[in-house]
Amino acid sequence: MTKGRARIAVVVADDHPLYRKAVVEAIKGRAELEFVGEAGDGRAALDAIRADRPDVALLDVRMPKLDGMEVLNAVVRDGLPTKVIFLTAHVDSLNAYEAVGAGAAGYLPKEASGEAICDAIAAVSRGETVLAPEIQAGIAREIRLRSREDRPLLTPREREILGLTADGHSAPDIAERLTLSPTTVRTHLQHLYEKLGVSDRAAAVAEAMRRGLLE
Repeated sequence: MTKGRARIAVVVADDHPLYRKAVVEAIKGRAELEFVGEAGDGRAALDAIRADRPDVALLDVRMPKLDGMEVLNAVVRDGLPTKVIFLTAHVDSLNAYEAVGAGAAGYLPKEASGEAICDAIAAVSRGETVLAPEIQAGIAREIRLRSREDRPLLTPREREILGLTADGHSAPDIAERLTLSPTTVRTHLQHLYEKLGVSDRAAAVAEAMRRGLLE
């Protein structure tokens, strides 16, 4: 929590008054939390964060004027100390992935209980990241998808030639080892360069290592 405060200061922003009221009441019921402000749209939320410098801001993902991501981006850009937890009515793995990547400290569905939300506030104030189990699974899927996108599909022969290239063998050496013509090996190497986005052997090996294609 911020120096000089005995409790964790929280701002709540959601454009649904009844839901916002329920969250505020849950926060007021926790001795270690201090409710310091609320907002019904993203612009007002950002104004409250700048004015009150809360330890944690609970933000609806979708709000009028500024959405939750726009508020988060402004908080990060301005170097504000507030940790952001997103609340969403619709769990979306891509949105969650991008939110965490942008600096969000938490991402929870709106059906989370008041106790779970308050526990998350306490956790992120300690420097933890809090994600609901279904959101964790979605982010893991997104990471796997992006990992596959970052790893070009190499043929078995290309992998074999890549490994020999990394071991320092020249194209003629590789051709002799694999009983191929040097021209064929050079063709495979050219395909490797194109897939890796490089133009020479050294760069191909370095890029392959970066992408986890070589052990």
